[in-house]
Amino acid sequence: MPADLSRRKLLQAVAAGAVVLGFDPISRSWVTEAHAGGRGPKPPKGPPSPLDRIPRLDGELVVEASALAEAADDFGHVISRTPLAVLRPGSVKDISRIIQFAGAHGLKVAARGQGHSTYGQPQVSGGIVVDMRVFDRIHAIGPGGAEVGAGVVWSDLIRAGIEAGVSVPVTTDYIELTIGGTLAIGGIGAQSPKQGLQVDNVLELEVVTGRGDVKRCSPRKDAHLFRSVLGGLGQFGIITRAKLRTVAAPSHARFYVLDYQQLETFTADQKRLILDGRFDGVQGSVVADGSGGWTFQLEATKFFNAHRPPDDGRLLAGLSYDAGGATITDLPYFDWVNRLAPLIEMLESLGAWGLPHPWFDMFVPASKVNAYMRGVLSELTLADTGNGPVLLRPTLTRHQTGTFAQLPDEPVVFLFDILRFAPPVPSEVQRLLAQNRDFYDRAKRLGGKHYPMCAIELTQRDWRDHFGRDWRDFQDAKRRYDPRNLLTPGQGIF
Repeated sequence: MPADLSRRKLLQAVAAGAVVLGFDPISRSWVTEAHAGGRGPKPPKGPPSPLDRIPRLDGELVVEASALAEAADDFGHVISRTPLAVLRPGSVKDISRIIQFAGAHGLKVAARGQGHSTYGQPQVSGGIVVDMRVFDRIHAIGPGGAEVGAGVVWSDLIRAGIEAGVSVPVTTDYIELTIGGTLAIGGIGAQSPKQGLQVDNVLELEVVTGRGDVKRCSPRKDAHLFRSVLGGLGQFGIITRAKLRTVAAPSHARFYVLDYQQLETFTADQKRLILDGRFDGVQGSVVADGSGGWTFQLEATKFFNAHRPPDDGRLLAGLSYDAGGATITDLPYFDWVNRLAPLIEMLESLGAWGLPHPWFDMFVPASKVNAYMRGVLSELTLADTGNGPVLLRPTLTRHQTGTFAQLPDEPVVFLFDILRFAPPVPSEVQRLLAQNRDFYDRAKRLGGKHYPMCAIELTQRDWRDHFGRDWRDFQDAKRRYDPRNLLTPGQGIF
């Protein structure tokens, strides 16, 4: 049955105040209490349809229009795929039960946290979306690590950690993301040059595999599953709980913003800083100069406690930023972590958060980054970005711990982001998607790897190239942990 027809039947059932009872494998739709009691749409004449009752759940399987509409969307507002139902689990066992039930009926399943991807990655047409936000409990936190539900957002964990005197080693720029979501793709932040990706700082996981098995895994226990799920794009299991490494939380952060006119000087100083390790965080931005060109800002952070402030002269020694082009700000540690909050609040108030976001995110080898960026920036206009941020940040690959998170094969790489705000005009969105594809192809020819939450239409050949020498292992892990190919179809890998 077409998904849109099934959805109409579900909406009719909701209007009748129905509760889902089971699945009709012939019509490929849910059977509800309203149907069973004769209050819903009358079934066609003939033999009664079979009813495979849903398993006993501690939570609920939801078919309300609002829940389906939310699950059909993501932050990108570019792709929309409507599920047949949303699972709001009351326990981890609910996910296991629904995966096994879905497998018996050929239904796809995807986990969704905050839905902050930009090209339909957590969506599933005609299947079941698992709302992971219910797993929002911080179970324990201290010097030995933080054990949290996958639906906890980073901001809540960081607040709780500061109270306990600790923090996570790497914080994303935007901290209203679920922990399970970023661990599924990698998780990068200002501290990554020193600390690696977020997936490189995980001690243990609880996972529900595509077989429906609930597993605890770590580098010492079921290590293959552990490494596969981290950066595995939701292909092998759904992360339900994680134990994360913690470090001592500083009281303050000194934030340096240094201006550059020249790309080559900017990237050279970024590379120098992450190799000598003098700062705790290094990032960078590409900024419109007001006349159609671009300038650059290096953003560096040094953590400290109030009684021992940093030595600015030592930290800035040898750098080639523009004369007079340095701004230095001291912030309480959480205010630094949450430094985007005022901007986000403004964008939300202007309605920009609801615009299409055909974002572009690509890792480029350091040896090729200047040539690549010169070409891209000669074509990119401020209108192409919708005044959204353009970022160019370096990191080191030596921290990789054998997960499926992919970086180019060089010691230093740069992540280039165009965090676009597009007008809600289909032709303009398609133009920007085509530009994304062009920029992707150029970077790929140079050995680049995309960061897989962005808006790029990838072929299966692209995915094989993305994983490169890990592709065979990626396929083997899929066969081992999700042999029925149920999980996360929105990535378009299999």
